[in-house]
Amino acid sequence: MADLDNKDQTEMDPADMEDVEEVEEEETGEDNSKAHQLTMQMMQNPQILAALQERLDGLVGSPSGYMESLPKVVKRRVNALKNLQVKCAHIEAKFYEEVHELERKYAALYQPLFDKRSDIVRAAYEPTDEECEWKPDEEEELTEEMKEKAKVEEEKKDEEKEDPKGIPEFWLTVFKNVDLLSEMLQEHDEPILKHLQDIKVKFSDAGQPMSFTLEFHFEPNDFFAQTVLTKTYKMRSEPDESDPFSFDGPEIMGCTGCTIDWVKGKNVTLKTIKKKQKHKGRGTVRTVTKTVPNDSFFNFFSPPEVPESGELDEDSEAVLAADFEIGHFIRERIVPRAVLYFTGEAIEDDDDDYDEEGEEADDEEGEEEADEENDPDYEPKKDANPPEECKQQ
Repeated sequence: MADLDNKDQTEMDPADMEDVEEVEEEETGEDNSKAHQLTMQMMQNPQILAALQERLDGLVGSPSGYMESLPKVVKRRVNALKNLQVKCAHIEAKFYEEVHELERKYAALYQPLFDKRSDIVRAAYEPTDEECEWKPDEEEELTEEMKEKAKVEEEKKDEEKEDPKGIPEFWLTVFKNVDLLSEMLQEHDEPILKHLQDIKVKFSDAGQPMSFTLEFHFEPNDFFAQTVLTKTYKMRSEPDESDPFSFDGPEIMGCTGCTIDWVKGKNVTLKTIKKKQKHKGRGTVRTVTKTVPNDSFFNFFSPPEVPESGELDEDSEAVLAADFEIGHFIRERIVPRAVLYFTGEAIEDDDDDYDEEGEEADDEEGEEEADEENDPDYEPKKDANPPEECKQQ
């Protein structure tokens, strides 16, 4: 029989062999189809999906198994590398401590310039013609006719208005121009922030724990007694002993605001509401007045307290995370580049960065579309109507 089978296979017509191959392919296709249907049914079963999700969650952050597969002598050497990495983290921490010292040093060099900026803003100093001379970029250069027209319009505006002192509403304008800060502003905050004359950054002294303080300097006003409101951020630049590899530079450990001595009736962080209450038995109605928290920028000076355990609820964690971001932004961007946020030039730079990302995304989409068109199986929907701007005239 074996010989006959071999003979049959040898003498089989090539066309018949093609038929056999086609049948085999069809059978394989049917198997794949059944497997696909079975998979789809399983994926529609909530219990199976829940089990899969639980399994996937368990895999997150778990080792790939590669380390376990290594010989013992290699594992020992990898442990030696990890110990070296811990030492690197401690050296990096020292590096950031020295960076902090450099910041302190250069803050003293910047401060005279920032003080002069403050004097100009609050009209304590009038800059000379030489100091006011600004050479525009080539793109900003105007024709003589346009310059003359602008000069006439400026003189006309100056005649209509009283001579302003300094740069009115300088810091309020900065705040309005920055999304991160404008989101905190309320309409009732603006009259107060018109009195803001300067923001200063003070670093901790040498040898003291790492920290920085934001000082908001106000002119005397009708809202609160102080002329300076402060917010101090405490920082740490050392690896966590329980997780040294997570170290990624200094981190803010907590912050302390200040108590604002509000003038009676001027506290914008609180509001009074009236509620009507009905007596269950007698049915009489009374009006109760309550004082409740109110949205305000000045809540910035009353951050949530971090308990000694360091554990916070989700809402407090979110508030502190946003607070730390704002504190860093004021320190690193707003104070050093205030005039550019006042004019909007710094915001334009930020917008340019986002535009570039958008262009990259558009390019990627274009590449995907091109790939689809080059695909021989790609067929655009016949009933799809292009938008008006895309229709050919």
